[in-house]
Amino acid sequence: MTNAEKLTLAKHACHIRMGVIEGTHSAKCGHPGGSLDIAEVLAYLYFVEMKVDPKDPKNPDRDRLVLSKGHAAPALYAALAERGFFPVEDLKTLRKIGSYLQGHPNMNSVPGVDMSTGSLGQGVSAACGMALGAKHAGKPINVYTILGDGEVEEGECWEAFMFASHYGLSNLCVMLDRNHLQIDGTTETVMNSAPLEEKLKAFNFNVLTINGHDLDAIESAIAAFHGENEKPTCIILDTLKGKGVSFMENSVDWHGKGPNDEEYAQAMQELNAAYAALEEEDK
Repeated sequence: MTNAEKLTLAKHACHIRMGVIEGTHSAKCGHPGGSLDIAEVLAYLYFVEMKVDPKDPKNPDRDRLVLSKGHAAPALYAALAERGFFPVEDLKTLRKIGSYLQGHPNMNSVPGVDMSTGSLGQGVSAACGMALGAKHAGKPINVYTILGDGEVEEGECWEAFMFASHYGLSNLCVMLDRNHLQIDGTTETVMNSAPLEEKLKAFNFNVLTINGHDLDAIESAIAAFHGENEKPTCIILDTLKGKGVSFMENSVDWHGKGPNDEEYAQAMQELNAAYAALEEEDK
């Protein structure tokens, strides 16, 4: 990836973060923390990796993304809007009565959403089914699913991991967002799932651990996923919850609430400054 390509992706990630703040501020609720920290991954998936077409969102041969941590819908909506699936302006209707952009993704109402999610643990099971279906159909379809590290406290996730390994779902890429925080505190104190790498390897996954905000690392990990032909892949993303907004970073308080007017102004000021710096670097 060239420096110019990385700068373009970084700008997309910054726009995704702006969309998260716009949506959660307008809604006066939502989940900004765990949405902000997956901006780089979503930018890479939607603008480099996945075979998707905003003009044909239901194309049966498209790649799929299942946001298993469905409460991070503000980030998914922002990425879809940035990619052109629907107007960016609609992000301000998040969670409002009559809006198609509700608190969790709905595949029946939101263009580009491949699976309705929200009940933690269930999205990865759906992703496994999609990957197995593609294998049976002989289709070159890749399925990506994003989970939270608090989410893998759900037993269903491990049933799905066992299923993925049993059926050799090499077209399945699990992206595990390890930000170490969940609604009630740190993942280590609520229900420690460490050591994740060793557990997933024991479930016969191809496991990679990367900085989830490093675009070069994301590119290399995706390449390793494509190079694996026998087993599913799990990319563990070490991330900073609330990334990009100083007062939200690594704070459990921002798991599930929207910024007020003053907080919105500060967040947007910081994100606009970050975008301006990327523009300057691009000259």
